[in-house]
Amino acid sequence: MSLPEDSGSPPGPVPPPRPAPAPARVSLVTVLREWGRIGCIGFGGPPTHIKLLRELCVERRRWLDAREFEDAIAACNLLPGPASTQLAIFCAWRLRGRPGALAGGAAFIVPGLVVILALSALFLAGSPPLWVLGAGAGAGAAVPAVAVQAGWSLLGPSWRGRANPVRWVAYLLAGAASAATIGEWLALVLVACGVIELAAQRPRHHPGAGQGGGPRGIIALPVLAGGAVTGGVLLSVAWVAFRVGALSYGGGFVIIPLMQSDAVGHYHWMTAAQFLNAVALGQITPGPVVQTVAVVGYAAAGLAGGILASVVAFTPSFSFVLLGASRFDRLRGDRRARAFLAGAGPAAIGAILGSAIPLTRALTEPWQYAVLAAALILMLVLRRGVVLTLVAAGAVGTLIAVAGGPLPHLYPLGVF
Repeated sequence: MSLPEDSGSPPGPVPPPRPAPAPARVSLVTVLREWGRIGCIGFGGPPTHIKLLRELCVERRRWLDAREFEDAIAACNLLPGPASTQLAIFCAWRLRGRPGALAGGAAFIVPGLVVILALSALFLAGSPPLWVLGAGAGAGAAVPAVAVQAGWSLLGPSWRGRANPVRWVAYLLAGAASAATIGEWLALVLVACGVIELAAQRPRHHPGAGQGGGPRGIIALPVLAGGAVTGGVLLSVAWVAFRVGALSYGGGFVIIPLMQSDAVGHYHWMTAAQFLNAVALGQITPGPVVQTVAVVGYAAAGLAGGILASVVAFTPSFSFVLLGASRFDRLRGDRRARAFLAGAGPAAIGAILGSAIPLTRALTEPWQYAVLAAALILMLVLRRGVVLTLVAAGAVGTLIAVAGGPLPHLYPLGVF
């Protein structure tokens, strides 16, 4: 679930929903072409994806009105998983129903998946070229700075929309501490914060509130999935990807601590240096940032693992839209959903900031810390973009590698 800042405006009073006008019928060929184009040029994460979808659907083609588009953003922000992907699927659903949602969502996701799997084959090869090793070490060194910048940019809007300042700070600290120490249990901490805030905001005269299929149903998900995922590399990949896609409140960087403890510490599919490469690849490739999970899947089980991880991670997004898109207007005004987000949201921001700690611990060479410091200056002081910063850091790493500088140990014992 991404946060309300994705829409560019802090949360405020929710106007009553109104029926959306029926859009003009659009051919599946058009959906495939336009959503595929966005999937190819969508560098920069959710803000870029939302901007491109707004330009296409509202401003240029006028398939949707501005109010409905903003309502869809707000509804997607209340769901777990990548909000910009859910928005792309929803817009395609409004134009051509379920076939359109499937076609548009796939066209939006597949270009980035192809690119990131190709780069995974290059960066995770048994004997990658020296310049590749250097580029990965350099870009990886800047990844903690990207996490800090991502979390910092969310603090202001979330603080302005807080329900209670003391609880907000407590949720933020809980998320940060969890990401830094118990990453594999982070999803439960995020859900717990949401449930606590839901209980705190529940009116005393309405004891039945919050007893539907909201957060309580979400808590049951790991129990149900845990019964099915009991062994085998592909099943383990599917379990990790499921948590990324279905339990990642905050989207984007909040998935990093969810994956790092499993991929590096528990299953030993990757070294810490390789995981930094995976995060960097997810940031510089087009399409959803959640594609990072495909690199983890590739490291675990090759091409089949990468594809499986992507399919499982994005299945919840398709399911939310295909099963619930007709009720998105009501979701935005749902008090329980907004209360849950008021707890899970700041915890997710804390998790993004906290993820910088284990990511920094993964650095091993002194020059990488210098690259990290420079990246922090570029993004926080000079306000340069993520892609530019990572590419520049990769270039520095390449120069150091070619000049004979030290590089971090890349492969786990017995792998490749």
